[in-house]
Amino acid sequence: MARLAGFGGEIKIGTVSQTGIREWNLDHSIAVLDGRGFDDGQQPHPVMGAIEWGGSFRGPKDGAPIAQGSEIALTLQESTTTGQSWSGSAFVTAVHPTAAVDGLVEYSYDFVGKGTLTQATA
Repeated sequence: MARLAGFGGEIKIGTVSQTGIREWNLDHSIAVLDGRGFDDGQQPHPVMGAIEWGGSFRGPKDGAPIAQGSEIALTLQESTTTGQSWSGSAFVTAVHPTAAVDGLVEYSYDFVGKGTLTQATA
């Protein structure tokens, strides 16, 4: 498997690339429900449940922050030239401003997916 440097990553909100983003993460999971019954003899019987996705991104403040509760069209890319990308609609659920005496003012955002998450290979 080829290695890919993260420095080429990118986040787009709509079609606009977000400047200064330093890091993003994505959690994509399927709930596993316990489908055991008295007839299973206490053996596992997993049933696939709802699909969920969400994550976060952060970077230095650059313009007005994204408002909590905003619906955004989001694209997360591993690299601007190659690798995977994921896109879908999401709601911003939390905004975390941070200021440090020896650093930049940064904002981090948590989001939860709405609808389908589309995965593409560049």
